[in-house]
Amino acid sequence: MDVPNAVTYELRDRVAWVGLNRPQKRNAINDALLSEFEAAARRAQGEARAMVVHGHGPCFCAGLDLAEHRAREPAEVFHHSRRWHAVFAAVRRGHIPAIAALHGATVGGGLELAAACHLRVADASTFFALPEGTRGIYVGGGASVHVARLLGAPRMMDMMLTGRVLDAAAAERAGLVQYLVPEGEAPAKAAELSAKVADMAPLTVLGVLQALPRIQDMSEDDGLFVESVMAALAQTGPEAAERLADFVAKRAAKVAGPGQG
Repeated sequence: MDVPNAVTYELRDRVAWVGLNRPQKRNAINDALLSEFEAAARRAQGEARAMVVHGHGPCFCAGLDLAEHRAREPAEVFHHSRRWHAVFAAVRRGHIPAIAALHGATVGGGLELAAACHLRVADASTFFALPEGTRGIYVGGGASVHVARLLGAPRMMDMMLTGRVLDAAAAERAGLVQYLVPEGEAPAKAAELSAKVADMAPLTVLGVLQALPRIQDMSEDDGLFVESVMAALAQTGPEAAERLADFVAKRAAKVAGPGQG
């Protein structure tokens, strides 16, 4: 019997759709899935202008596959964690925007994967948790840095110490997700957003994905310096000249208020 791939890959126009495909295991992440996901993410970097990460079946991702988790020596745990960091960095530090389309359980390592993406769309069924604390372990896929930056360290402490679960509405209020949609509509919203970002000028995307996150770790003066460098690169590029000319000639739409565009 053929064994289905743990990760699916589909190129739709200029957007790569990368799907976690262990629905019987709630898309829990084992080493095989992690390796397939890395290969898919790197493939997307080479042939797409945007990427959507989603989950097949009842949820996005239930985190680390504890059924395959075995007792490890500290050094083994350390290197296993660093492997997760490296794979998720292929998304976070890649040169195309990644959008997570979320539904159902998005917990533990699944939340860490969602946090590695640049935009997050959650449908109303989505819920978020960091159950590692209640299971006697600690996060290892980047949550201490990346989830804490999205939520704030106090909220992450609450989730880890008490097992608190955030529903989709609470996650949006906390800044964990940027878009909240009705149940079942996350893929459609992700498709809409990915079409927009795939049309962005490459130098603008470079600034948003590569400069903006690093500026957050810089001093004010250094951050403003890097901003000016990126402005000089982007605003003198050929695509910028064409798009600005279109705007001046009134061939491009003006910014409209929410719901008016």
